[in-house]
Amino acid sequence: MKGKLFLLICFLCISCILKAADKPVIKIGTDRVNLIYKVADNGRLYQSYLGKSLNHASDIAFLPMGTEAYLTNGMEDYFEPAIHVLHNDGNPSLLLKYFSHSVNQVSPGVEETVITLQDDKYPVTVIMHFVAYQKEDLIKTYTEISHKEKKPVVLHKYASSMLHFNRDNYLLTEFAGDWATEAHMKDVPLEFGKKTLDTKLGSRASMFTPPFFQLALDGKADENSGEVIVGSLGWTGNFQFVFEVDNKNELRVISGINPYASEYSLKPNEIFRTPDFYFTYSFNGKGQASRNFHDWARKYQVKDGDKDRMTLLNNWEATYFNFDEKKLEELMGDAVELGVDMFLLDDGWFANKYPRSGDHQGLGDWDETADKLPNGVSHLTEVAKEKGVKFGLWIEPEMVNPKSELYEKHKDWVIHLPNRDEYYFRNQMVLDLSNPQVQDFVFGVVDNLMTKNPDIAFFKWDCNSPITNIYSAYLKNKQSHLYIDYVRGLYNVLERVKAKYPKLPMMLCSGGGGRSDYEALKYFTEFWPSDNTDPIERLFIQWGYSQIFPAKTMCAHVTTWNKNASIKFRTDVAMMCKLGFDIKLEELNETEEAYCRSAVKNYNALKPAILEGDQYRLVSPYSGNHTSTMFVDKNKKKAVVFAFDIHPRYAEKTLPVRLEGLDTNKMYRVKEINGMPGTNSSLQGNGQLYSGEYLMNVGLPLFTTSQLNSRVVEIVAE
Repeated sequence: MKGKLFLLICFLCISCILKAADKPVIKIGTDRVNLIYKVADNGRLYQSYLGKSLNHASDIAFLPMGTEAYLTNGMEDYFEPAIHVLHNDGNPSLLLKYFSHSVNQVSPGVEETVITLQDDKYPVTVIMHFVAYQKEDLIKTYTEISHKEKKPVVLHKYASSMLHFNRDNYLLTEFAGDWATEAHMKDVPLEFGKKTLDTKLGSRASMFTPPFFQLALDGKADENSGEVIVGSLGWTGNFQFVFEVDNKNELRVISGINPYASEYSLKPNEIFRTPDFYFTYSFNGKGQASRNFHDWARKYQVKDGDKDRMTLLNNWEATYFNFDEKKLEELMGDAVELGVDMFLLDDGWFANKYPRSGDHQGLGDWDETADKLPNGVSHLTEVAKEKGVKFGLWIEPEMVNPKSELYEKHKDWVIHLPNRDEYYFRNQMVLDLSNPQVQDFVFGVVDNLMTKNPDIAFFKWDCNSPITNIYSAYLKNKQSHLYIDYVRGLYNVLERVKAKYPKLPMMLCSGGGGRSDYEALKYFTEFWPSDNTDPIERLFIQWGYSQIFPAKTMCAHVTTWNKNASIKFRTDVAMMCKLGFDIKLEELNETEEAYCRSAVKNYNALKPAILEGDQYRLVSPYSGNHTSTMFVDKNKKKAVVFAFDIHPRYAEKTLPVRLEGLDTNKMYRVKEINGMPGTNSSLQGNGQLYSGEYLMNVGLPLFTTSQLNSRVVEIVAE
């Protein structure tokens, strides 16, 4: 009897093992987060769990099945699908079943899980990729879609990611704005129905809303508490995030290319690869989520993410389009006086038949204007070298003015409707990067300049216009491919530039922050968050972008915007990012000049904390009349705190600011730095020694009731 019972138990165990093998559990994990998929009896893949790591394998069996992982169009689901395919026989349905999966170690701390799904009636395959960065708690996901039907199938929708949540409530933080008011944060509760964030700009990801979001679960998340998902799409074009709450209060988040006007005809055996979607899950508020993104970006994503960044002087506000060689040489002297690394020549240096005297002509004709620069760019690079500074140059190679030789010779290279009046955005139009000839031309702009002037040390690559007059002469009867093929063409160009000039740093500019996405940042060392350099507005703009991007990727220039703010206030704001200047030294008095020189030296000493360290947003500008941000180097030996009084009220009560990120057991010397020459610090406790424990639990009295006042405080371990 006992023998029979034993055999029965063995049989049941073997059956369970075989059954489990038939219906695998797929666990995608970082150090603190698990994303778990299960295969059901019907053969389909379901997202069973997304949350804190589950460390006991036996517990996973108790998880509910959840929601189908990558929902398809035309079947039994009533809400927004991740994919919509039209087969060549006219059938619009797709039913994906689990086929296989694999797990590969990409590098130490990076693991890729690949899940293959297939339709059981049509030869269509969807492969889901998940790359988990363990230490950074960040997951990258994308899909590959292919088929073996006899004729092309049409993709109407093709998401990079679909995530499911089943919580009590959801609070979306969006970063909507406009030109010069970028990345302004607003919380929006998600209830039944759909909330869509998308763009239809074509050549740039953003003008009104950027390609990232925050999603708080079960209540509002602040800097240090609450569960929050932060997501971003790596695509330098039309994107779409769909947040849909269904009748059961379950939320699906669908991320990818905006399918608007972008039905894609997919040939047999061709692979359609979606852009990467990146997300992190923090259980300790928005601050930790940001630091996850910052660490990941510097280590894995941004061009030269582990290298230094150059300070610079830009000529734009000093000259605009009105300059000659002599004036530029004088400004290079100003760069030397400031102590910055580089002089950057902005717009206005090119074209001869239609000289670039304003933004209405010359764009596309990349030869130096003879009467402005008779000795060419090479002379400027030589002068810069003699003076001991690097030389950088502005270009906008994807664009063209109708008043240009390029437009006259190659109108077929321009995106425009053949039978309608042309519409111009900023007096310009967009070149058709779906066309390989145009890709060669755009690459040639950089290549020709570098070949003739190998001492060019930096490019500021601009892109001011969205795509208007939307029609490609090259694509002919495949106009719905234009939005996608344009971006792919851009990446082809950037890959060629990176391959030939791997050490060339470039700034990504697009009428401000129009290209703030991580795929573009594979090719650029930094980006320009906004054309608005008013320091008060920048406090809000930089606060918003810092939710996703590390300080070393964000350019911030000291300019003449808002002269009510002192040169110190303006510079202190810019020092929280990658510092640059766009001013005339001749307009500063001796004290202000001396301050700027000292500030550059201080910034260089603080770079390890600001550019490589952990950022802590201590007091939000949205909360009142003050704001403060802190950076701590990775070994917790040095930190810097920036504090700003914007417009405090008379006799307003101010409270100490508690610092973060320090070692509780270390002793730190507190010292206010970056003051105007001849002034003494009024910081209570300046020069004193405090424990990290005290500074984080009691804090420092950083704020005052003075208008437009700023402080920079250095914290050094002893």
